[in-house]
Amino acid sequence: MDTEVPFLSGVDEDGLPLAGVSDFRGRPVYRNTSGGWQAALFVVAMELASTFANYGVSANLITYLTGPLGHSNASAAAAVNIWSGTASLMPLLGAFLADSWLGRYRSIILASTLYALGYGMITLASTIPTQQTSSLDNDYSSHPSSVKVAFFYISLYLIAIAQGADKPCGLAFAADQFDPDHPQECAARCSFFNWWYFSIAIGIAVAVALVSYIQENLGWGIGFGSLCVIMISAFIVFLLGSPSYRLYAPTPGSQSPFTRLAHNIATLFRSLSFSFGTIRQHHPKDGDDTTKSEEVRSVLRLLPIWTACLAYGVVFAHIMTFFNKQGRTLDRRLFGSLELPPAALQTFGPAAILLFVPIYDRVLVPALRCMTGNPSGLTPLQRVGTVMVVSLATMCVAALVEARRLETAHEYGLVDDARATVPMSWVWLVPQYVMIGVADVFAMVGMQEFFYDQMPSDLRSLGLALYFSVMGIGGFISGALISLIDRVTSSGGGDSWFADNLNRAHLDYFYWLLAGLSAIELVLYIRFTISYVYRHKSLH
Repeated sequence: MDTEVPFLSGVDEDGLPLAGVSDFRGRPVYRNTSGGWQAALFVVAMELASTFANYGVSANLITYLTGPLGHSNASAAAAVNIWSGTASLMPLLGAFLADSWLGRYRSIILASTLYALGYGMITLASTIPTQQTSSLDNDYSSHPSSVKVAFFYISLYLIAIAQGADKPCGLAFAADQFDPDHPQECAARCSFFNWWYFSIAIGIAVAVALVSYIQENLGWGIGFGSLCVIMISAFIVFLLGSPSYRLYAPTPGSQSPFTRLAHNIATLFRSLSFSFGTIRQHHPKDGDDTTKSEEVRSVLRLLPIWTACLAYGVVFAHIMTFFNKQGRTLDRRLFGSLELPPAALQTFGPAAILLFVPIYDRVLVPALRCMTGNPSGLTPLQRVGTVMVVSLATMCVAALVEARRLETAHEYGLVDDARATVPMSWVWLVPQYVMIGVADVFAMVGMQEFFYDQMPSDLRSLGLALYFSVMGIGGFISGALISLIDRVTSSGGGDSWFADNLNRAHLDYFYWLLAGLSAIELVLYIRFTISYVYRHKSLH
């Protein structure tokens, strides 16, 4: 079991095995033959492949739903958001299983097995024949069998379950390979969180460009099948790294972290009940109860911050839905007859990340370190606050660009032609993709580091799951908003804000609504962070 994460305790390069640490077979391990980058890179390879495969499906999923599966724009966007929301919430269950029973190493193995099964099934589902007819409002309309639809969604949600077992454990397990009490490994761990996402961004960029092209030009079965092959190969690589991994043994006689957390919550409320009208007599156990209460309070203090981050999850959900549909209406020619797939425009987000992370880690952090005196340049909460500002600006830019697109469609008399290419370059969409990419750097680094460090040590998988749940709840909120607004705006026979003919829709109104929600989120966030006290003073 590697459920406990006390890291390493005072054992140096003196030939002794590391205390409280074992390999995957329960044998003692030594610093010079385990952990560090030599072990973390195997985990990075696995997570890189899982991210590649995930974006290979999600980046172009709305195209598949509105194409071969015949969904409307609104229903497809809601379906994508609900699926992505479920995939982002499943890490809460995965964190519970990892911290209470399986451990992170075995959770990743379980996730890898489910990934292979899920991507294999979605490949098979995409090859089931679909009857197609022409349509005035869509490029083509599909009439898939109920078996095809059911099988596709089963495989899709199986992948979501696999993400639940993988996402809260991958980063935490890789971080476990570095000892924060050892100077060299501590320094490596400080950069690890930044460079982790740099490598993940590579997988995202390649996936959304390459896989979307394969799906739309060579076939959906080939596109999904290649993801299955990649995941099986990555699973093998992860297993090859097993002899070098550091697994942490639970404290002897300790409770399950979640059981202890529930018990400590009960203890806290019991102690609060005694404080009303009763002077408590001191007992030796009071000190222990105080420690338990502080542990619970450290978890509860995260909830307002988590709540204030939800609007960002709503904004982020639309990169793979309406941003994609906008791109399909624009002139996407590169040169000659070569045309960008709409989903390939999403590569500008990861490209911004690839350029920004080295600049941030090597230029901005040292400069900010001199200004603030903080080793990380900005505190985790300041990084998350930057996310709020950039995501708000992104929605304002997206609304202005969409208003311009609608104006152009009116100028050229294309309002009633759903399949027309609006004479407006795809370059107009680049700023909103780049801005959301920059926001995602601060979100991934800031939120993950914040929730990881501020959780009690043996609940850190849950801490990382809180970040993913921001995206999950954001997806559900987005799906609910789309369904509600679609129903309200289409009542009385009018055009919905999300009409299948985007030239008669009003995505700009929806983006302004999201900008308003982001502004409210920013105000709440500032209010909550003013009074927040870090568990580790060094993070200030």
